[in-house]
Amino acid sequence: MRFRLFSFALIVLNCMDYGHCQAGRWRRGKRASYGSNPICKGCLSCSKDNGCIRCQHKLFFFLRREGMRQYGECLHSCPSGYYGLRTPDMNRCSRCRIENCDSCFSRDFCTKCKAGFYSHRGRCFRGCPPGFSALEELMECVEGCEVGQWSEWGTCSRNNKTCGFKWGLETRTRQIVKKPAKDTIPCPTIAESRRCKMAMRHCPGGL
Repeated sequence: MRFRLFSFALIVLNCMDYGHCQAGRWRRGKRASYGSNPICKGCLSCSKDNGCIRCQHKLFFFLRREGMRQYGECLHSCPSGYYGLRTPDMNRCSRCRIENCDSCFSRDFCTKCKAGFYSHRGRCFRGCPPGFSALEELMECVEGCEVGQWSEWGTCSRNNKTCGFKWGLETRTRQIVKKPAKDTIPCPTIAESRRCKMAMRHCPGGL
């Protein structure tokens, strides 16, 4: 009789443990369904439906969207297109508002543009604005070489003579006003020549 009672008690306890384990498995499966990492990792408070609600100190709260579903995560750094905003209440990932920006320092200042775009003063451009040149290795716009206005065309000459030939060359020049920020950026041409017709084909006195 005692043996039967003892066996029954073991069966009841096993059933209770089995139910507890099954519930635990469901909770773990529900948590893992949100992604490869546990949904509540780094959280101070967490919900199985909404994910993280509050994050641990120094971590950033990020609201991830997957189709119609969204849930909170706690991250060490914000993903592409977002920047870390620290506040007394909670650090959070805020979206960059600059068009074609890959990563930003603040809401309105981009530090790295998407592929094919040049960074210039916190914005992203397909091509650099006037007065600036593209630094291809960094995909940035830097101050280019600034030159002055062209001079008037010089006297038509050939072999340092202004007569004795039918055709010669005349030249005009311009000065470099400001050197480029990088030595790798070339300056535009500062001298150009063109063919011209000499005023006097025959030199006075047969020179």
